[in-house]
Amino acid sequence: MSSTIMKNNNALITKILLSLCVLHSVPGARGFTPASPFKTHHGQNNLIRSSTTTTLNYHKAAGHAMPAIKLDPEEAKLQANLAEHQQNAPRLGWATDIRTLVQYNHGFAVMSTISKSDPGFPGGSVVGFAPDVDGRPVFCFSGMSTHTQDLLADPKCSVTIAAKEFKGAADGRVNLMGTCKLVPTAEDREACKEIYRKKHPGAFWTDFGDFNWFRMEIEKIRFVGGFARAGSVTPEEYKDAKPDAISEFGMQIASHMNDDHQEATIAMISNEIPGMEVKEAMITSVDALGMYVKVTRTPRASDQPQQSKLRLPFPRPATDRKDVRTIIVEMTQAAAAAAEK
Repeated sequence: MSSTIMKNNNALITKILLSLCVLHSVPGARGFTPASPFKTHHGQNNLIRSSTTTTLNYHKAAGHAMPAIKLDPEEAKLQANLAEHQQNAPRLGWATDIRTLVQYNHGFAVMSTISKSDPGFPGGSVVGFAPDVDGRPVFCFSGMSTHTQDLLADPKCSVTIAAKEFKGAADGRVNLMGTCKLVPTAEDREACKEIYRKKHPGAFWTDFGDFNWFRMEIEKIRFVGGFARAGSVTPEEYKDAKPDAISEFGMQIASHMNDDHQEATIAMISNEIPGMEVKEAMITSVDALGMYVKVTRTPRASDQPQQSKLRLPFPRPATDRKDVRTIIVEMTQAAAAAAEK
């Protein structure tokens, strides 16, 4: 095999491997960096090639054992094109993604506290919350609750919040760590009550005398946005970001498309990423810059369907609900016209 072919194959396989980690990555975010695809811990080239398939083998190391990956040449080309497309697809950015997730969540999360009654163990509770103007979670807790007693003894805690549409590992979730303390002034407590009641209009217990207002000060943030998309932002970046306005009603659009126009979503994907043939395409979120879609497809030279999540960008930023509809209609028409050629 000539050095030119070897070089081209190396570049192709690098793109494929990177696609496993960057399909949903955002430049500048502090995520997890994959190891070099061609060097093992022994420093040897570990790439095996044949005329019909490309096989990637990994020596067994600490952690997960990686099986060999066999790719049909056409599938390898498609995966490389997909990786390049996804790297260039516009996204909101992690800080905005996280603020959006917290803002439009259904208002419930898992709070982990340092147990007062069981020293050395963490305590866990499902709690209601509402984010304030800076994205800090606000809570209304009974004085009898175990998590209330835990916080009064030690305010350190974490809050895990899943996206409103969360159904599994492909969907977003965030873990906020910091301290949660009583809100000190009457004026602040009234402000917290107003924020909380907007999120939980039926929360009659906020008027009870034995319920207390707490607010969390965020110190660390860990985010998982789906497959191969994980990292962190600073509390300052989180505070400065603003929730994406389109995402507030994005799931209504997604549900309509999934229920009535899934074939249009499949066509848009095929037009946007040539050769990407999928059997199912479920939109999981819609924002100002595009959509995330969970797709089901059977790779070439395989008989096993696989699911993955990809970014389907808009041709321009959407400004409101009507604009989103107009853009999706334009994308659908473009896909139909391309299919007729």
